[in-house]
Order: sequence, then C-alpha cells, then structure tokens
Amino acid sequence: MSEVVTRARAWIGTPYGHQASCRGAGADCLGLLLGLWREIHGELPEAVPAYRPDWGEVRGEELLLQAALRHLRPATTPAPGDVLLFRMRAGSIAKHVGLAAETGAAPTFIHSYQGHGVVESALTAPWARRIAARFAFPAGD
Repeated sequence: MSEVVTRARAWIGTPYGHQASCRGAGADCLGLLLGLWREIHGELPEAVPAYRPDWGEVRGEELLLQAALRHLRPATTPAPGDVLLFRMRAGSIAKHVGLAAETGAAPTFIHSYQGHGVVESALTAPWARRIAARFAFPAGD
C-alpha cells in the first residue's frame, strides 16, 4: 500500500472547507493534497495564494496544472498515490484534484468536494473521462 494512500484514507470524513487543509476539521480538494504534502514532506514547495471557487476560470488559466508541472512528475503508468487533475467540463480548465487509491479492475480515488467532504469514490467512466493529467506523488524521505 502506498504511504500517501494510507494517509489520505485517514482524511476520509473530513468535512468540506473552502481553502482549508486540516484533517478532521476541513479540506477542499486542493487542501487535501496540501495537507498530505505537509504530512509527508513538511513545508510546502511554494505559498498557495488565496483563491475563489472560480479561480482560473475567468482568464482560462491552467493554474492547477501549471503548479503540478512545477512540483510533480507526470506518471507514465497508473499507480496508487497518483495525483489526478480533472476538467469538470469539456474545454474547461483543470480545477479538481484527487488521489488514485486503487487501480486495476475497480479503480477508486480520494478527493474532497462540496457537500460531501473527503470521500473515496469509484473512478467510474464519467470521472475517468475528466482526467486531464496524472502525476506521481513524491515518496517521503
């Protein structure tokens, strides 16, 4: 089992909180990733500015994808612990993030979204079609 998947599962049940990244208290999708990074690596590689729910959409900026490209390496083979970036609509920017938990015949991913908080969901065909990029989460030291 991947260390990051084990840690991410400990976040399940954390309520949704916009811009929050505190296990048990609140997290949005990016906050889940940031919280896991802090648990495994300590300090974040760069400061995350405040963001609104529609961040990046107004100008069509791929802010999440650009940040992932700066700090993560693209995954060549799907693996548990991969960071998944999603486009919620065709032609839109990538602005949802999750973590692959299970791969293979019954894939799942862990993510946080409004109204549900942190959950593990089946990576069904509708979700899989929305994947914009897949990155390997760096192993701890």
